[in-house]
Amino acid sequence: MAEKKDKNLQESLIEIQKKLKAPKGQYNSFGKYRYRSCEDILEAVKPLLAAEGVLLVITDQVLEIGNRIYVKASATVSKGNGSNTVTAYAREDDAKKGMDGSQITGTASSYARKYALNGLFLIDDTKDADTNECHTIQANAPKKAEKPQAKQEPALDMEAELVAVAEAYACGTVAELADVYNKYAKMNPAYIRDGGIFMKALSARKKEIQSQPKTTLF
Repeated sequence: MAEKKDKNLQESLIEIQKKLKAPKGQYNSFGKYRYRSCEDILEAVKPLLAAEGVLLVITDQVLEIGNRIYVKASATVSKGNGSNTVTAYAREDDAKKGMDGSQITGTASSYARKYALNGLFLIDDTKDADTNECHTIQANAPKKAEKPQAKQEPALDMEAELVAVAEAYACGTVAELADVYNKYAKMNPAYIRDGGIFMKALSARKKEIQSQPKTTLF
């Protein structure tokens, strides 16, 4: 009976890539989407690495490129005399709310490691929420119709409103008050707002006119 030939690194890596199923075990409650983390990939691939006798080593290197800080992650598999390395980069944010410097670097490291592993094990993350393609899909998705906003009328200055008040008090009849009301209502509805001094002046002047004794001719 022929002895079973040991696989080389290339053959073992192909077998791991075929069998690897890395679930999206994380959930973002703010964006309401599921995604896979570096840890999810490692937990899924460890049994396959052990079965194939393949060693996986991940290393980080912090680099300054154009006054920005990047984390370079390298994922290396080896077996016997063979090895294969895939690298990926992630840029640190200048600042991130609720995080100190070490946490910002740690986040960049997790991203870089995840994408190095993606490349090494042929994991397709193009539909994950932290990729450019996902952002493009979301940007091109039909948007909900926005409710039309109420038109805002220009604000009145005190001088303009006092002119209207003076014109109201100059009226001698209720009909003239009605004309003044219509004039300023068309000019700017803010004149006829509840509690405004123009409306108070109209009301006061109307009472004055109505309280005046009527002249009777004999």
